[in-house]
Amino acid sequence: MSPPLNPYFRFDTMVVGAANRLAVTAARAVAETPGAVYNPLFIYAKPGLGKTHLLMAMGHGAKAIDPALSVEYLTLDHFIEAFHAAIASGQGEAYRKRFADVSLLLVDDVQFLTGQREAQAELLRIVDAMQTASRQIVLTSDRPPSEIEALDERLIRRFAGGLVIDISPPDYETKVAILRRKAEERRVTFGPGVLEAVAKLGLDNVRELVGALNRLIAHQAAGDDVPAERVEALLGGGVPASAAAPAAAVEPPPDEFGDFLSDISATLHQQIEAWRGKVAAAILRWEGEGYRTARLEALLDGELARDPEEALREFEADVRKLDALRAEAEQAAPDLAGSPVFRDPGDVPAAAELLEQAKDGAHPPPAPSPVWRLDAVVEAAGNRVAVQAALAAVAEPGEKYNPLVLVGGTGVGKTHLLHGIGTALAARGLRVACLGAEEFTGELIEAIDRDAVAQWRKRYRRADAFLLDDVHLVAEKSRSQDELFLLFNHFLEGGRQMVFSSAVALSQLAGVESRLLTRLEGGLVAELPAPEREIRQKVADRLLCEKVPEVDPEVAAYLAGRPAESVRGVQGLVQRVLSAAEAQQAKLTAGFARSVLECAPARPPRRTAAPRGSGLVAPGTGAARSREKMVWDWPDIGDRLIEEWR
Repeated sequence: MSPPLNPYFRFDTMVVGAANRLAVTAARAVAETPGAVYNPLFIYAKPGLGKTHLLMAMGHGAKAIDPALSVEYLTLDHFIEAFHAAIASGQGEAYRKRFADVSLLLVDDVQFLTGQREAQAELLRIVDAMQTASRQIVLTSDRPPSEIEALDERLIRRFAGGLVIDISPPDYETKVAILRRKAEERRVTFGPGVLEAVAKLGLDNVRELVGALNRLIAHQAAGDDVPAERVEALLGGGVPASAAAPAAAVEPPPDEFGDFLSDISATLHQQIEAWRGKVAAAILRWEGEGYRTARLEALLDGELARDPEEALREFEADVRKLDALRAEAEQAAPDLAGSPVFRDPGDVPAAAELLEQAKDGAHPPPAPSPVWRLDAVVEAAGNRVAVQAALAAVAEPGEKYNPLVLVGGTGVGKTHLLHGIGTALAARGLRVACLGAEEFTGELIEAIDRDAVAQWRKRYRRADAFLLDDVHLVAEKSRSQDELFLLFNHFLEGGRQMVFSSAVALSQLAGVESRLLTRLEGGLVAELPAPEREIRQKVADRLLCEKVPEVDPEVAAYLAGRPAESVRGVQGLVQRVLSAAEAQQAKLTAGFARSVLECAPARPPRRTAAPRGSGLVAPGTGAARSREKMVWDWPDIGDRLIEEWR
């Protein structure tokens, strides 16, 4: 007896990424038309990368299309043991006939053919027989056919005559998608960055990834805190070699609603004709599930014009169509899946049209923040090149500076300028995609998890301008760089504007592929230095004027003189002074600002001048002090005088 197909190993439970996309595509083609393409199909990969999952997924996929199809899965160990047992009992011919009616034969782990000459000869006979009859055979191994020791050369030629394809270790983005999928299946939630930290541990085996996830789940269940920074320490002792077996299927609860409908239907049958009872029960059922039932209600309101059984079957078929369309919409654009159009069996074409819009990328990508405007950027000598380049990019998008790369430290205004360009382009009617690099990678991971990368790409390719903040954060993320490279070429070929920002100079940017780095360097790289005094004073003056009706110019001058490595730092100084003035209900002066920022108490206002005597005061330390030889505090900074000894 062959092992049954694992019900969990299906195409829809497999995370598809760059490493396995070709193999999955070939497997889907085989499942849809067994024996017509790629026969035999030979898939090889290191242990734990999904060969068995993909093999059984083909079986489930083929059976879903044609339930009458004969599918058999077996491991090579089972094949050899059954073959030897048949020969020993004199049933060799009966064993050979066993595969005569199999339409899809799935053989796992054929690397163990080494040293099995009789088994190799029997497998060769089966391969030839299935190819002749246009029946499909699929095999998996942990190495390519040419590397299986002492494998019959005729078998190698047969495998090469079909399709030999490999599955590579998953990239970072696919690992995160796998971990998220497994965590959702286990109904476990982790803190920010935890699964990303696991994906960075260098575990290329999917089983090891799942094993690491199981250890974290165990720690969390035991009440142990699992922050991202502790992941490496918690998993430092090694991860399990194999993943835990999938949980057993849970018996569904009794269908109480169905029982209720049966009772209702029986009551209606006693009161009215049989067909009206069925229609009424169907209305109750589908309304209870949230579908519009105007079509069924029309049957009850009018005379019997057609077979009610046929009408009910057509209605249910349309409901199933809507369910399938809604499921696709959830992958293409999740926020559109809740549209009421997917609940109206009377207008299936409208749901299909909405789905096509979602597939075509009608759901817009992230837009620039309207808070950051280009006209609010303070221009000075240090940032003039960047600001003027930004204005030119808005005036002639895609013409002069494409791409425009803004480089500078944290808080110098890169994000403000980037979003300001995006807002200005959007005001001209352009479709602008504007987001951060981490958001870009996060969306890609979600698209991989939903097997919707094509729709995700289309979503951005429809834009007229692409703006990416903090591009340095794609370092060491190969899949994100691959997608960004494709998107870059698409926008460049179309003459559409691109703007990037980076906190790291491009010459010092490690972990980014040269093909992408050279393209960034091929545009205009404009540096945004730490704000000079002129910018600091303009920023301070603007912020103060927004909060205080009348501002002493000396306050902004004083704040501009304070050390600040970024515009954000200047904003912080202004906020400290404004908050202190509001809390103490004090007048905002340069002296007050100094007392707040230099941690010195504000000096009291000058006392009314008393009649002057000889100019000498009683010495406190045995010496004479003269009023004319002291530092005076005056209410106004410009009136402060320091008189030297005469």
